[in-house]
Parts: sequence; C-alpha cells; structure tokens
Amino acid sequence: MKMKTHSGAKKRLRLKSSGKVKRKYAGKRHLLNNKSSKNKRLLGKATYVHSASEYQVNRLLVF
Repeated sequence: MKMKTHSGAKKRLRLKSSGKVKRKYAGKRHLLNNKSSKNKRLLGKATYVHSASEYQVNRLLVF
C-alpha cells in the first residue's frame, strides 16, 4: 500500500535541512486575557520538535 503524508502534520510542521522538525507553540489562538504579555510573546516564536517525539513526527512526514 502506498504511504501518504499526514495532512494535519503537513500543515503544522516543517522539515529543515538539518533533519530537525520546526513547529509552533500551542496556546496562542484564544483565551489570551489571562496570559501575560511575556508568555504570549514567547508563544509566538517557533521551536523544534523534542527528540523523544521525532520518530512519531517523521512517520507522519513521509515525503
């Protein structure tokens, strides 16, 4: 059977040339009143997928 890329992962994650997977932080869409400005600012930045989760993420991003 043909392997397919997971559509949700394709939209949310980017594979970098170094092999790392870039992602955004969750929690920046709504309910922002009770979050501090500093916290909201940090949530806006991108980060990389943790090494413990890389195997699962690479299975979703086949191509």
